[in-house]
Amino acid sequence: MVHEVIEDLITLRNGIYVDGTVGTGGHSEAILRDLREEGRLIGLDRDPEAIRAAGERLAPFGEKIRLVKTSYADLGQVMQDLGVERVHGVFLDLGMSTSQLDYSRRGFSFSRDEPLDMRMDPEEGETARDLLRNLSARELEHIFKSYGEEKRGKIIAARIKREERKAPIDSTLQLVNLILSVVPRSRRPGAKHPATKTFQALRIAVNRELEHLAALLEKAPRLISEGGRLVILTYHSLEDRMVKQAIKDWETGCRCPSDLPACACGRGPLFRRLHKKGVKPGQWEIEENPRSRSATLRTAERI
Repeated sequence: MVHEVIEDLITLRNGIYVDGTVGTGGHSEAILRDLREEGRLIGLDRDPEAIRAAGERLAPFGEKIRLVKTSYADLGQVMQDLGVERVHGVFLDLGMSTSQLDYSRRGFSFSRDEPLDMRMDPEEGETARDLLRNLSARELEHIFKSYGEEKRGKIIAARIKREERKAPIDSTLQLVNLILSVVPRSRRPGAKHPATKTFQALRIAVNRELEHLAALLEKAPRLISEGGRLVILTYHSLEDRMVKQAIKDWETGCRCPSDLPACACGRGPLFRRLHKKGVKPGQWEIEENPRSRSATLRTAERI
């Protein structure tokens, strides 16, 4: 949804913008091409391989791009370090890149046998393998149900801990086979693989993705200038609900009890939404890139 992103994001072509999930640089390149010579882009990513690949791809733009290896949750600190008080727009693409899924060998995909790592930054935090080994069945069940909305989270967690007592679960294939032993494949056409929700939940837990998103949403009103925009592509219901609720709260402004005759808090609206509902990709784009089918675009403008 590159066209939709650029259309929503760029309001001032000589402004300063942020791509908080630069990946291999696809959206960043489109943003930079749309900016005038004075325009600037700050590109962030936790994945060192993404920063390397984006650096090569975006090198022709010279001083217009500044890449930083960090989470978008740290955007406030990055802006402070760069001497930037406010930016004219922030973009986040919360999906996994094709490079991470197909070539990182960190176990993000259940379609090939890889080490069960799942860290965006391979130098930071516990791996998925560590979580399976160190957490209790009840803690794993909570992760699977809360982050993957997996109804069979309890039986999957129990089976994992039984198998862990015999031998470590070190690879994606081991975990997939374990899940298939307790969650049968659906015969419905187009049904998701039984491991989809468990892998999603583990990846979110390993990378603390919802915590990072919550941190950015909390800071956004202080970082984006009046008329600037926050544009977010989400790919599952958990993060989409967070973004949708944040925009609703920003639009509401006043937090006083409804029985008060007049506002006492003095808080006005912070953002307005650009689209009544989330924007979905067109059929041609889904055919071109099937992974985009679950994407939802939401945009809020600072007021």
